[in-house]
Amino acid sequence: MDTTMHEVLQFIEENDVKFIRLAFCDIFGNQKNIAIMPTELTRAFEHGIHFNASSLRGFLNVDVSDLLLFPDPATLSVLPWRPSQGRVVRFYCFIRYPDGTPFEGDGRYLLREAARRARQAGYAITFGTASEFYLFEQGEKGCPTTIPHDHGEYFDVAPLDKGENVRRQICLTLEEMTIQPESSHHEQGPGQHEIDFRYAEALEAADNFVTFKWVVKSMAASSGLYASFLPKPLPHIPGSGLHLSMSVFKDGHNLFHPDFDQNDTGRSFVAGILRHAAEMTVFGNPLTNSFQRLGEFEAPRYITWSHRNRAPLVAVPLANGKLANRMKVRSFDGCINPYLVFALLIHAGLDGIGQHLSLAPACDDDLFTAPDAVRAQYPALPSTLCEAIRCAQDSQFIARNLPDKMREAFFEVKQDEHDRIAQADDRYEAERALYFERY
Repeated sequence: MDTTMHEVLQFIEENDVKFIRLAFCDIFGNQKNIAIMPTELTRAFEHGIHFNASSLRGFLNVDVSDLLLFPDPATLSVLPWRPSQGRVVRFYCFIRYPDGTPFEGDGRYLLREAARRARQAGYAITFGTASEFYLFEQGEKGCPTTIPHDHGEYFDVAPLDKGENVRRQICLTLEEMTIQPESSHHEQGPGQHEIDFRYAEALEAADNFVTFKWVVKSMAASSGLYASFLPKPLPHIPGSGLHLSMSVFKDGHNLFHPDFDQNDTGRSFVAGILRHAAEMTVFGNPLTNSFQRLGEFEAPRYITWSHRNRAPLVAVPLANGKLANRMKVRSFDGCINPYLVFALLIHAGLDGIGQHLSLAPACDDDLFTAPDAVRAQYPALPSTLCEAIRCAQDSQFIARNLPDKMREAFFEVKQDEHDRIAQADDRYEAERALYFERY
């Protein structure tokens, strides 16, 4: 037992902790957990806690079903919305087979290894998230509806913005869990909101994003509302995206600051992400519903980058004073498995550096209004989930960086989702039934 584990056990004893949640994500990014009593925590650290993985989509078959959860001591967090007497805490876990080897579907392990690759190459990479979501009214018996909580617009204030108190509670709860929001506001759509977060190292940032979604849904529910991260919950209104900011440092120097245009290494990092953007799409836009958002309301459709344009897939703002500059990936949505997506972004950028890829010229055209001849100059993201699956299946990059079993299980489930929606008489209702209450 190391010092960190001793400190955790002491905290549990001194703070009236009665329930411990061991949390993890399935391969699709959905959070799962099991609760244990404090007396079982030492066993969890030393030997793991068994669970039946065959009951989770994409994990294991019945004939080989046992996996073990090993809590990560660094992720201890008290759940502020649970009682202060008889507290509840949560750990995120690594997942292993009974013989101790890592499970192929453990996204935290895959991201940790990607971050290790970056460190070994001398790079420090951080992520910041800016996530949009909708607040909807609840109907009878707490069932979610598609009635927006308000009719506010971008940056509105109360009374048009009815979500101020919910956003405030979300931010305060996250602060109590040592997760630091930077800003929050009403977004363009009715009942739509956005919260932005301070950057963190890759694994912490992914853990924080999973926690953020849990807190948003929990705080919304406590206010009699339903929070949805579905990319396109309603037709003809803005969709909800997840904008990922990345900073890359080499020997303490930011590759994107102060003069990105003169930094060949930084440009190759961005070029690597753009080269593999189409192959990563099924992981960054993992629902049939995801593709209804792309290409509308500033959600990118084409694989481009720019300093100034709000429409590209990657934005690299011009340096402003001494503030550290970041690149921003704008195509993804909040239904991702962040561990897989962050890992793929790291690998793509490092491959770009290793291969000395050249960055194409910036695209400053408005591709939402540009003529077809202009748009035809730029490669596009896959236009359907089925096309995205095929693109990833054919990708050597994806095959190198994600284990075979995990890829095959992921693609199988996603193909089934695509086929179910494609065969439905009413696509909107079919997507609502499949996705709305899950995401």
